[in-house]
Amino acid sequence: MIRPGLCSVTFRDLDVPALIDLAAETGVQVIEWGGDTHVPPGDLDLAAQVRALCAAKGILPASYGSYVRTGTPDARAAFADVLATARVLGAGNIRVWAGEAKRAEAGAQVFDTAAADLAHFARSAAQDNITVSVEYHRRTLTEEAEDALALLDAAAEDNLYSYWQPVPGRGLARWLEELEMLAPHLGDLHVFHWIMTDDGQRRRPLAEGLADWRVLFDAWSPAPRWPHPRTAFLEFVRDNEIGQYHHDMHDLRTLCGPSTD
Repeated sequence: MIRPGLCSVTFRDLDVPALIDLAAETGVQVIEWGGDTHVPPGDLDLAAQVRALCAAKGILPASYGSYVRTGTPDARAAFADVLATARVLGAGNIRVWAGEAKRAEAGAQVFDTAAADLAHFARSAAQDNITVSVEYHRRTLTEEAEDALALLDAAAEDNLYSYWQPVPGRGLARWLEELEMLAPHLGDLHVFHWIMTDDGQRRRPLAEGLADWRVLFDAWSPAPRWPHPRTAFLEFVRDNEIGQYHHDMHDLRTLCGPSTD
């Protein structure tokens, strides 16, 4: 079973009740709540309200999408606020970020600090049975699967994992290699379809990428110790359009399988 999920950052302009209503009417089972807009870290009253609103609609606030980055002076203190918020929200997973540059540019000291920070995050979260997942993203220490794997191996915590999402332009063959390499530490996926053009990356309807995503879903094997149901979070839609979202979520639910209906 794969649960269809939604990242709240897909619609930063929607308030919490409106976003939950939209998710419920389109078959979303879980939401990753962003810490930048919808559920700021440290606002525990709001986190409790969001949890209650989700429960009323039968939606799980499964993940908390934080913007804590390793290597910043206040990273560990900031993570303490994030963890407290995730605990009240009822999120079983917290997303964090690894630095602000790829490994080749960041250097060994930044890499070592990131590994130590990630280990601290994970140990802190483990006390609440919460997992920590690092964002798989360009311009971070996890820009390449090889570097993400090295970082997670260096941190060496059982409740520390990696997300995965496709870097536009790399192509299916490379994406499959990345999934295979990350498998020992892999958790959930962020799903979207972006293409590269002469003018840069462009968001496109998910329907145009379904052939690739079917292959990727078949190859997606979370880490054996991953404690959560597999979840595919839709993240961003073309032009931030509600109409496009309805089409994309329908296609995501199709990818996730008939058991989600």
